[in-house]
Amino acid sequence: MITTYLFYFLSFLAIMFALMVVLSKNPVHSVLYLVLTFFTIAGHYVLLNAQFLAVVHVIVYAGAIMVLFLFVIMLMNLNKETEPHKSPWLKFSAAIASGLMLIVLVGSLKGAETIIATNPFNANIGLIENLGQCLFNDFLLPFEVSSILLLVAMVGAVMLGKKSIK
Repeated sequence: MITTYLFYFLSFLAIMFALMVVLSKNPVHSVLYLVLTFFTIAGHYVLLNAQFLAVVHVIVYAGAIMVLFLFVIMLMNLNKETEPHKSPWLKFSAAIASGLMLIVLVGSLKGAETIIATNPFNANIGLIENLGQCLFNDFLLPFEVSSILLLVAMVGAVMLGKKSIK
């Protein structure tokens, strides 16, 4: 019973903070509201008994990526005088495009089936040990292929960033 109220409370906060991200005039305030949105999403992960996912979500998104966003915003030096203004036709076309995207999203999810869990509460679902067992037993090949892909991407980034010696 308390988890239901907690879910609704976290959902209300997540939607409110997400709206504040979009509606806030100050970009730094938008980033801070986005951090609060990420914390409420991590609360949803805890309600789903996925503690590892909640901790990784907070570390990666609310920690690393938000610090990067703050640095970018502070380095951009946004001023209203130097900021280019968009024409009303561009704003109108953006509103039309986002409305069409919403219609496509609702239409695609309309025929989706809902999955009902037979056992909604399992104490061992979100534990790291079970994640490791699943990852290294069932998904060992995709895990290794993704690690090789990340290694190749890192070597490629180093090669692209290196100065050529002639």
